[in-house]
Amino acid sequence: MKIIILGAGQVGGSLAEHLASEANDITVVDTDGERLRDLGDRLDIRTVQGRGSLPTILRQAGADDADMLVAVTNSDETNMVACQVAHTLFHTPTKIARVREAAYLTRAELFDNEAIPVDVLISPEQVVTNYIKRLIQHPGALQVIDFAEGKAQLVAVKAYYGGPLVGQQLRQLREHMPNVETRVAAIFRRDRPILPQGDTVIEADDEVFFIAAKANIRAVMSEMRRLDESYKRIVIAGGGQIGERLAEAIESRYQVKIIEMNPARCRHLSDTLDSTVVLQGSASDRDLLIEENIADADIFLALTNDDEANIMSSLLAKRLGAKKVMTIINNPAYVDLIQGGDIDIAISPQLATIGTLLAHVRRGDIVSVHSLRRGAAEAIEAIAHGDSKSSKVIGKAIENIGLPPGTTIGAIIRDEEVIIAHDNTVIEAGDHVILFLVDKKHIRDVEKLFHVGLSFF
Repeated sequence: MKIIILGAGQVGGSLAEHLASEANDITVVDTDGERLRDLGDRLDIRTVQGRGSLPTILRQAGADDADMLVAVTNSDETNMVACQVAHTLFHTPTKIARVREAAYLTRAELFDNEAIPVDVLISPEQVVTNYIKRLIQHPGALQVIDFAEGKAQLVAVKAYYGGPLVGQQLRQLREHMPNVETRVAAIFRRDRPILPQGDTVIEADDEVFFIAAKANIRAVMSEMRRLDESYKRIVIAGGGQIGERLAEAIESRYQVKIIEMNPARCRHLSDTLDSTVVLQGSASDRDLLIEENIADADIFLALTNDDEANIMSSLLAKRLGAKKVMTIINNPAYVDLIQGGDIDIAISPQLATIGTLLAHVRRGDIVSVHSLRRGAAEAIEAIAHGDSKSSKVIGKAIENIGLPPGTTIGAIIRDEEVIIAHDNTVIEAGDHVILFLVDKKHIRDVEKLFHVGLSFF
């Protein structure tokens, strides 16, 4: 697939890295020559320096025969104009734009072929807000992913001594919970993936990914670790777009405080939010945190744009007694360094956003793609189409499907029913199939499985 990416920042660069490793023809456009040189040195891609909304630059990038334009510059307006130019002059089939400003996003009529021709809108702030909200709803989870509009969920937890299944073989999970259907999709032990078998023994500190119907998630979590109590008191550091959206989404169910440095922003938050307490000051101010009883906080969320400020305020909050801390980290190199110590969960906005983008780049009917373990693995939701003659999966039991190495099918959603996958489960037309890949280099093989007919090969 020939793809033009506008913007060589963190999202554009990460997307180029993902796609270049999958034999796509990638061109990245940016005004920053140094960034482009860095990307070009690391990846097998073309680069073009210039403003991505200009027709001459788009033509230079290969827009005449591009399959897709992904506009993820820091400017909403540049992204929208680039999509308009690509549609009008080059008839680019698929146009994806990152749009941050809520004033644009709330006007759906702006985005169609008669107005601004954007096929897919990506709002990183909303993606990250939803991601954090799911983690708050499942205390103790490292990652929570929805499939089929939330009917099934994939959850990552760290196994602890004392969990009923720790030190036991996986096949005993059924004995422990005879009325709950679940499947362990993968285990990461000391950063190495293990494909789970019935005789695999769960060890303390394993990172365990399991899939189950939404209603059964807490029951399965309790097998791996002592369940954390539901959160009540939440402190948010940073009243930017993510902080505001999160507070708005959760303030009716939790006691929420926001700490924000900017006085004008504090006034805006006070006017906009209903029950959230807005405090002006620095989240790294020890006296302020003590005064606001940080030791009583169930969770402290550092959501500013400054990695260093987020890390320092999180460490201070934990030292002063906050039970859990979650931190947004924009620099991917920091994420693995800090997660799991004093900072319980590090959230990478670009990895959360990348999954949304990848779902529209994949061949076959891929509904969603989720990056797991900071990009080391992927979870995919694909829809099976066709019949037993035109499809490689329909009408076959899972044990007879030629899955690529390191790939497992975790569950199937059929209408409203969540079916946990077993070897003899047969896939039917219209099924939503949840797959887990510990090795992303096999992604094309998975796509081929779900592509109808022979034209793909």
